[in-house]
Amino acid sequence: MIKVAFITRSTIYTVPGGDTIQAVQTARHLTEMGITADIRLANESILYSHYDLLHFFNLTRPADILYHSQKAGKPYVVSTILCNYGEYDKYHRKGAGRLLRYLSTDTIEYLKSIARYLLGRDSLASLSYTWLGQRKSIKNILSRAAMILPNSESEYNRVIQSYERKVKHLVVPNGADQNLFQYDPAIKKDEKLVICAARIEGIKNQLNLIRALNNTSYRLLLIGTHAPNQLDYYQECREIAAENVGFIDHIPQHELVKYYRRAKVHILPSWFETTGLSSIEAALMGCNIVTSDKGDVREYFADDAFYCDPSSPESILAAVEKASITPYNETLRHRILKQYTWKQAASQTLKAYQSVL
Repeated sequence: MIKVAFITRSTIYTVPGGDTIQAVQTARHLTEMGITADIRLANESILYSHYDLLHFFNLTRPADILYHSQKAGKPYVVSTILCNYGEYDKYHRKGAGRLLRYLSTDTIEYLKSIARYLLGRDSLASLSYTWLGQRKSIKNILSRAAMILPNSESEYNRVIQSYERKVKHLVVPNGADQNLFQYDPAIKKDEKLVICAARIEGIKNQLNLIRALNNTSYRLLLIGTHAPNQLDYYQECREIAAENVGFIDHIPQHELVKYYRRAKVHILPSWFETTGLSSIEAALMGCNIVTSDKGDVREYFADDAFYCDPSSPESILAAVEKASITPYNETLRHRILKQYTWKQAASQTLKAYQSVL
C-alpha cells in the first residue's frame, strides 16, 4: 500500500482557499482507494520514513518545498497550482502596491513570502530560499521533482515557459464533489440572483464586479472572507456596494449548496484563475457560469461559459445579463461529471504515484 505525505502551506486551514479543497478532497478520495494520504503542514515536524513519497502543493511557495524535499531524501511530486498574480500586481494594485509594477513576478512573490514571515503570518521553512530567491528555488525544485501535476495542459505550458525546465508531468484536473453538488431541475432558479463564491481579494476582482452590478435589478451575493492582507480592499468593496449587494462570510462547502441551488448565475471575474473551483461546483448545480478568460479556464469550460473582460464593469454586466436569460447548459454539467470530479482527480493522482514508484 502506498503511503504519501501531502505537505501543504501552514495556513491551509486558517486561510482556506482552493488549494485547501484540492488537498482535502484528493486525500479523502485516495484514502477511499486504499492509499494512506496524510495532510501535513509545512511548519510541522514530519517523520519522512513513514512515507513512500511526498506530495507538495503550490509551486509559488517554494520555501516549504525546498526544505522538506531536501531533508527527506524521498521522491516527490508537486501540484503546481501556478497562479499568476503578475497582471494584477503590475497594473491594478493601489497605494504603495503600485511600486510592484516595476518588478518581475518572481521578485514580487519573493517579497510577499518574506513579508508574510516578518509579519508573523507564515513560517519560513527554508533559509536557503532567502538567498536563492523565488526563481532559482522553483528551478531547483523542478529539476529534482519526479513529476509535476498541473491542473491543465495550459498550466503545464506556463510552468515550462516561465521556468525553462522540462519536467515529467501528468494533468490532474480540479474537480467538484458530485455527491454534494447535485442539480435538481425541479427547483426554480432566481434569474436575478448572482453569486460569487471566492475569497475577497484584489485578484478575484470583486470591486469591479460590484461596480458592474451596483443599483441594477440583480441581487449580488459575495460569499467569502477577505484575505489576511486585504482588509482595505474588503472595506472598499463594502463602502461602494449599493443596497442590492450582500456579503456573507466564508461558509463550509455544504452550506454553499443552497446558494448555488437558487442562483441563476455564478461569476468569477478574476484577473487570473487556474480553474476557479466554485465555477465547477456552481456549474454542477445548474448555474450559468461567468468568468474572465485570464488563466487556464477555457480548457475547462470551452464555449460553455460566458466570458468577460475583468477590467470593464460594462463587459462584466453584459456577460451577467446574457447568462441570466440563457437556458442552463446541460453539456457542461455532463462534461464535469465525466472529467472534473475529485474521484477523477484522485485516480489521476494515483496513476502519477504508481509511475513515480
